Amino acid sequence: MTKNAPVIAIDGPTASGKGTIAQRVADSLGFHYLDSGALYRLVAWRVLQSTVAPDDAGAVQHLAATLNPHFEGGRISLDGIDVTDAIRSEDVSAVASRIAVHPGVRQCLLQLQRSRRQAPGLVADGRDMGTVVFPDACLKVYLTASVAARSERRYKQLIEKGFPANMLDLSQELRARDQRDSERAASPLRPAKDAYQLDSSELSIDEVVNQVLRWYSQKVAERPAGA
Repeated sequence: MTKNAPVIAIDGPTASGKGTIAQRVADSLGFHYLDSGALYRLVAWRVLQSTVAPDDAGAVQHLAATLNPHFEGGRISLDGIDVTDAIRSEDVSAVASRIAVHPGVRQCLLQLQRSRRQAPGLVADGRDMGTVVFPDACLKVYLTASVAARSERRYKQLIEKGFPANMLDLSQELRARDQRDSERAASPLRPAKDAYQLDSSELSIDEVVNQVLRWYSQKVAERPAGA
């Protein structure tokens, strides 16, 4: 791990567009990219492949502790299986939200997330990147959008990947996830005190990416010489 490598932390609720934005920002800067939500989805996928109940904190923690994913060329493999598309299903997503409340699971994944901090820099997206995982991030962004906008984005995403989707069900599930994420005891979803907040409901992907890049440029310009 390169401890001094700069980190841009992008947090926000489900389907706020943070993954797409984080990847584009990383590509623009030549930085590494961390999709922290994918790690929870990987654990959730393992839960669904086993007899473990999502609410069995100890058993789920064991699955998280032995997680050894492989990332290459935009693909993700686990236990020798390419699960890139499988972990994007609504079933996996729903379980990921339930297991994310377990403090032990979050602790198991913490070092795995921090190990992705490498030169020349990292763009990380998730729920607690700026508050817990990388509290010293040089730029923290809290990206949100209305439930209606997020439901539509999630619907299109699922349909494009060949998964069944229903707008009403998606809206209800998003509200439920927002509540779980914001009310959980371990690392609740909330903006970092020094985060820039941005509502992307009416903005294009390019507009959001450009705004994040402008904020980063400002941070770099403000950085003391030699820091």
